[in-house]
Amino acid sequence: MTAGPQRARPGSAELQALVDELAEKLGRSVAVDDPLVRMVCTSRHFGDEDPVRIGTLLQGRADNAAVRHVLAQGVARWSRPGFIDGRDDLGMLPRYVVPLRERGHLLGLLMVVVPDRTLGEQDTEAIAWAADLMAAQLYLEHLAADTWKTDERTLVLDLVDSHLATRTAARRRALERGLLGEAEHVLVTVVRLSRGTEPVRQSEAALWGALEGFRQTRSAQGITAIDQERAILLQLRDRPPRPTEVAAQSARILEELTTFLDPSTAPVIGVGGRHPGLHDAWTSYEQALVAARAARRLPSLKGVGDWDRLGEFAVLLQLPEHALNDSLVPKPLRTLTDAHGGERLRDTLRSYLEHAGSIPRTADALRLHRTSLYYRLRQIQEITGLDLDDGAHRLTLHLGLRIEELLATGDDAAA
Repeated sequence: MTAGPQRARPGSAELQALVDELAEKLGRSVAVDDPLVRMVCTSRHFGDEDPVRIGTLLQGRADNAAVRHVLAQGVARWSRPGFIDGRDDLGMLPRYVVPLRERGHLLGLLMVVVPDRTLGEQDTEAIAWAADLMAAQLYLEHLAADTWKTDERTLVLDLVDSHLATRTAARRRALERGLLGEAEHVLVTVVRLSRGTEPVRQSEAALWGALEGFRQTRSAQGITAIDQERAILLQLRDRPPRPTEVAAQSARILEELTTFLDPSTAPVIGVGGRHPGLHDAWTSYEQALVAARAARRLPSLKGVGDWDRLGEFAVLLQLPEHALNDSLVPKPLRTLTDAHGGERLRDTLRSYLEHAGSIPRTADALRLHRTSLYYRLRQIQEITGLDLDDGAHRLTLHLGLRIEELLATGDDAAA
C-alpha cells in the first residue's frame, strides 16, 4: 500500500484560461492552489520560476516544509491580498497571495511570483479582477464537490450505524452504486481533532487532504465521512492489512495533518479491528472510537491507537468518561503510592507484572540483584496487604496501574 503527497484535483478549463490570461498580462508566473497549498492549475514560466514552483509542477504540491511555511503566514485567515516572504533555504521566492473567497468560504489561493515584492497599480487591479472571476468559478466547482461528499458522508455514517436495518440498506446502496466491491475484509479508521485555532473549513479541508490518498490504493478501496473535528475512513480489502501497513498509513495521515494544521488541533488516530465483510464495518468503527480515545489519553501511543494492540486498555476505555476517575484505583495501590519509597516500589511492581512475574527478566530489566528484587517485592506485599503469588491480587494491581496511566493526562484527554 502506497500513498505519497497528494495532488489537488485538476482545475477546470475555465479556471486554467483565467490563470493563463492573467499570467500573460502580468508577464509573471501565476498559480492557483487549493487551501492546503496543493496545485490546482498553473501558468507557463516567465523566467521567474524557483525550485519550489518546479517541484510543485512535478509533484502536484510543494514539499511539506514549503507548505508549512506558506500556511504559517496565516493565509487561510487572510481577508485581503498580501505578500509572503521567500525562503532561501527552501528555494522559494516571495509571492503575492490572494485568498480566493466566495460567500465566506476559502476556496483557493492565487499566487503570483514577485521576486522584488513590487507590483504596480495596474498589476494589482488585474490580479483583483481575475481573482473575483476565479473565486466564482471555484465556488461552482465547490458546490458540485460538496454534493457528492455529503452523499458519501451519509453512506459511511449509515454503514457504521448501530441499527441493523440502517446498515443493511446502506450496504445495498453502496453495492448498487458501485462505490464498494465485495471485498472480504473491512477496516475503519477514525481521525479526531481538538478544538484548535484553525478555521472550520480549513480543518475539514485538511482532513480530506490527509485521507484522500487512501481512498484508492493498490490493496484497498475506501470512502470517507468528514466534518470539522472528525473523519472516518472505511476501507475494503482483499486481505487483512499487515500491522506494518496499518502503522504506515496512520503515520502518513498524521504527517499530513501536522503539515496542514496548527499544533493546537492535536490530531489523533484510532484504528478499528480487522473484520471479514462490510457487514462488520460498524464493529470496526466502534473499536476505532475506543482506539482514538486511547491515543488521546496515552502519550506513549504517539497519537495512534490500534484496537488490535490495546490489550486491557480496550476494555477499560469502554467505561463512560464520568466513570473513569480516581475512584477506580484500588486502595492497596493508593497505599503503595503514599508509602515511603512508593515511586520506586511502583516501578518495581509494574516491571514485575509486565514480565509476567518472572524474577530473572524483571531483575534484568531493572538491573537489580535478585536478592534486592525479592526484598522490594516483600515490601510491596507488606504495604498493600496483597499476595503477589495470587493471580487475582496481581490482576487487581495491574489493572490499577493501567487505570492510573489513563488518568495521568487528566480531563483534557477526553475524546
